[in-house]
Amino acid sequence: MLIAQISDLHIQADGKHKELIQAERHLTTCIQALNRLAPRPDLVVITGDLTERGRRQEYMTLKPLLAELDMPYLLIPGNHDSPAMLREVFHEHAYLQRGPASDSPFIQYVIDDWPLRIVALDTTIPMRSEGGLCAERLQWLSDTLAQAPEAPTLILMHHPPFQTGIREMDELGLLTGREAFAGIIAPYHNIERILCGHLHRTMLCRVGPTVASTCPGTAHQIVLDLKPDAQALSFNFEPPGYQLHWQGAHGLVTHHAVIGEFPGPHPF
Repeated sequence: MLIAQISDLHIQADGKHKELIQAERHLTTCIQALNRLAPRPDLVVITGDLTERGRRQEYMTLKPLLAELDMPYLLIPGNHDSPAMLREVFHEHAYLQRGPASDSPFIQYVIDDWPLRIVALDTTIPMRSEGGLCAERLQWLSDTLAQAPEAPTLILMHHPPFQTGIREMDELGLLTGREAFAGIIAPYHNIERILCGHLHRTMLCRVGPTVASTCPGTAHQIVLDLKPDAQALSFNFEPPGYQLHWQGAHGLVTHHAVIGEFPGPHPF
């Protein structure tokens, strides 16, 4: 199985950075690149911050852009999203909707239709930038993993469950429930990867028995600044990117790719 991951699209209706960031153009270029891939990904997972402010107009702009993908896609919310508006605009995505026996506001789901089981976990806190996992969401994760302890599994979440070294992003990271999350996944050696967004950069970290990774943003990147006293968080325009997760003989292999036109390829 081949899975493409994109993240942090930040489609916005207006704002002082709209013309500078050009999120729609970058996303369009990314989608065109994914459609040209051979072999083509079986699935695209989009790990949050789909919009800048969670407004209906932003989701209505996003929806036809994603419709250009030549493969199915799955969505999870980020801290810039509105779960209610996401459900409303993408109403045909049944996995986003609340189950008939649940009144949970969280968008989390499990899909067993693929060779890799997809478990999506909602780390968002309404009206806050940092993430958290409450008792309800942690219990759901525990119950869900216990249902298929041998199935190769991917966990999707927006906020990564590890400290990154970028001080201001760590202050907006997964601030509650991180240790409990690690304890829940600890017994499961079938978790191939934890796929995250939020950091606008590629990062890898071992978490329990598996590896957690973050995906670069399509809109812009966070400046790599590991100074412990860094005072300002800033973005730049390093080449936007995506990741490909390929299920091989030795487990899941992740490839980082940048979006754009470059000379080549040339034979060695």
